[in-house]
Amino acid sequence: MPSIYQIKPRFQALLRPLVRGLAAGGHTANQVTIAAAVMSVAAGVVLAKWASVPAVWFLLPAVLFIRMALNAIDGMLAREHGQKSPLGAFLNELCDVISDAALYLPFALLRVSEPIIEYAPSPFNVNPIVVIVAVMLAALSEMTGVVAIQIGAERRYDGPMGKSDRALAFGFLAVLVGLHLVPTVWITYAIGFIALLTAWTIVNRVRAALRQGTA
Repeated sequence: MPSIYQIKPRFQALLRPLVRGLAAGGHTANQVTIAAAVMSVAAGVVLAKWASVPAVWFLLPAVLFIRMALNAIDGMLAREHGQKSPLGAFLNELCDVISDAALYLPFALLRVSEPIIEYAPSPFNVNPIVVIVAVMLAALSEMTGVVAIQIGAERRYDGPMGKSDRALAFGFLAVLVGLHLVPTVWITYAIGFIALLTAWTIVNRVRAALRQGTA
């Protein structure tokens, strides 16, 4: 199943000179991994606190792009500069899930500027349950990819809604929010669609792992 993850090698090639410089400077893959998570959590706090300010949402695509670069950098440091470690494997997976939750859960706080009934929830607000389900499915999809290793398969990154695909989708939604181009109810529908594609991703990863693990 196609995924943005497939263009990762080209992105890594662009980052390789920077990775060499970081390695020469004594920086480690684990430091980069933790830095990406800290940045994501900090950005998530800002988005949650000022969710009603449209311009704040332009922060999300910028942070997602930087996070994608940092994720590529930590992997290259680990593989190409002898920094692989058991701790690094834990940090890589756990920090990804934490970062996803921190960056995407603030969508649950999106509200219309003027509720239809004062002090009452508006039906045009983003449905927080849909956002929470999408984030939970995202975590499950990553867990599914890791569990594949336990049955003798490779770590699975199948799409159609892998980590990079989610980043593109949520980043695009954030731009729409920042530009005030769509009603918040449309954001709910879009996130619901992301959740459905993520569920499909889980199924694809299970099937691919089973085929590979029993081959």
